[in-house]
Amino acid sequence: MRRVKASGVMRAALAYALLFGATLAPAHAQHSRARAGRCNYDCGLINVFVETSVTQSYKRRPSKEALKWADEQLKKMTLEEKAGQLISVGVNARFLNQESDEFKELRRQVEQNHVGGIILFRGPVYESVHLVNRMQRLAKLPLLVSADLEAGSGMRFDDATNLPWNMAVGATGDPSFARRQGELTAREARALGIQHIFAPVADVNNNAGNPVINVRSFGEDPAEVARFVAAFVEGAQGAGVIATAKHFPGHGDTAVDSHVGLPVIDVARSRLDAVELVPFRAAIKAGVGAVMTAHIGLPQVDPTQVSPLPRESIVRPAYAEREVLAANAVLPGTLSPVVTTKLLRNELGFDGLVVTDALDMSGLTIYFKQEEAGVRAVLAGADMLLKPADPDAMLRGLVAAVKGGRLTEKRIEESARRILAAKYDLGLADNRIAPLELIDTAVTGPEALKLADDVAARAVTLVRDDAKLIARPDGVGLRPGARIFNLAITNGEDRSFIAIPFVSQLARLGVRAETVVLDSRSTEAEVADALERARKADVVLASMYGRVRSGAANSVGLPEQGARVLNALLEKKVPVVGVSFGNPYLLQSFNGLGTYVVAYGDMPSLQRAAARSLLGRADFVGRLPISLPGLYPRGTGIQLKATPPAAAPSSK
Repeated sequence: MRRVKASGVMRAALAYALLFGATLAPAHAQHSRARAGRCNYDCGLINVFVETSVTQSYKRRPSKEALKWADEQLKKMTLEEKAGQLISVGVNARFLNQESDEFKELRRQVEQNHVGGIILFRGPVYESVHLVNRMQRLAKLPLLVSADLEAGSGMRFDDATNLPWNMAVGATGDPSFARRQGELTAREARALGIQHIFAPVADVNNNAGNPVINVRSFGEDPAEVARFVAAFVEGAQGAGVIATAKHFPGHGDTAVDSHVGLPVIDVARSRLDAVELVPFRAAIKAGVGAVMTAHIGLPQVDPTQVSPLPRESIVRPAYAEREVLAANAVLPGTLSPVVTTKLLRNELGFDGLVVTDALDMSGLTIYFKQEEAGVRAVLAGADMLLKPADPDAMLRGLVAAVKGGRLTEKRIEESARRILAAKYDLGLADNRIAPLELIDTAVTGPEALKLADDVAARAVTLVRDDAKLIARPDGVGLRPGARIFNLAITNGEDRSFIAIPFVSQLARLGVRAETVVLDSRSTEAEVADALERARKADVVLASMYGRVRSGAANSVGLPEQGARVLNALLEKKVPVVGVSFGNPYLLQSFNGLGTYVVAYGDMPSLQRAAARSLLGRADFVGRLPISLPGLYPRGTGIQLKATPPAAAPSSK
């Protein structure tokens, strides 16, 4: 059943149609499938209207019409074309001249290898959509376009809104925020030409040392994570995209980043049932359309041993600064029939799309060549082979495996049918083009900004204030006229701008904080200068930007230069307010902090909310969705009311 929304997008589409004298036909319950071939640039204003203004919920089980259409296409396809449908190539989109080598290579993958999809990574909005539209016009069959949008469209698109990380949503205690984020993300995705989002993260982050999941998870309690995951799935698929629960069977209890090596979770199946699988069961019950499998070894589930390839045969790391070899490595879940078919398909009853995690990650490439990885993933039960390091090699491997009898063509068709049917039910057989004219009515509008601010206001968590440095209604805390020094420490290469939202919000509230930003490139002179400036202040704000950085050696940690200054200040008993704009577990490394606030991310909304609460202009209402081992249990959060306006400090 189609649901019509009287949105700005609809109004724009109607105005566009009326301006050019188009006649808008009624929206029927099912798409007309008369046109299965290539799509022209102007696919018809009726289709523009249908695609952008009329939302059809996505259902995991394909419609009869979708299966019929898929079978019709399969009858006309060669083995190579069928195998190509399983492959999705990655793109960092930007402006590309059509005569450039990069454009020609992407075009070759679409026209000659007949890849089934494209996954978008970082890029500007219009260039990304324009490039995808170009490829959609060149493709014989519509492409399924995907993106990691765990934190909204801003996670992958420049100038789009970054929604708070999942852990911030979990800190609110309210799954309705997850539902709203899912719905908003889906609507923006469709406007950007994306039909498949790799979200939500369904991992239970019960390992404080996890370098890659961390705030991407809703929390550490399986039942709570399950509630938020199900809500996100319902919101996203209700708004017309395929949601993807990841990273099956659970990446939360790992100390190794699968971008750099193969994590091993050596736990019994009973533990998986009690913890890791709980959110995935909830996602499946909520109708999630796809599940992403992880490059994780589970020796008590599938003990098949694997050995590293010779050094010269290993694909150079695509993300990682280094590689980590696992002792006693076992078959990654991505390539394991026990994990993918026996556990996910048969025991959990999942009948949707199985998507591999990126196949160019070191957790896989250390042990398998691309030709072999693709074949093993399909044999294990995967449908979509995501971002291979060498798409040509993967395609050759699949075709050779069928011709050699290791794989059957029927098995290739099984996955191709699922993918094609999904494309039909997403409306791509009718219209595969995202209208550029409508993007600025649908993406990063007031609703997105408000949702980000609403979540942030409810998420920021006051964990400790033994030093009584937070502004309070009784006048205790940051006092008028206090000299504030902001020591910002970042693990990224963003020192010139990372602290701007926080410092700007402080300034708007009357506090002019002197700021120094330290990172891994900071010199000894800069370290000494920061320490000297901090010692002259009445209160130091330690803004800690220890963020998740996939593949990075210092993911979720702080660079040594900044940590050294912070420890020196704590040793001297300087009043310090620690604010974590990322990894919530940082208090374990700086337990001398008398005041500790967790904002769960560096999104502007979270930085603004933290500033308001620190100065008593907003309540502290968030609660930790994880425990800080040895310090504070899950659920901790000092509930502190805002300072009445008349009594609010006005530091200069």
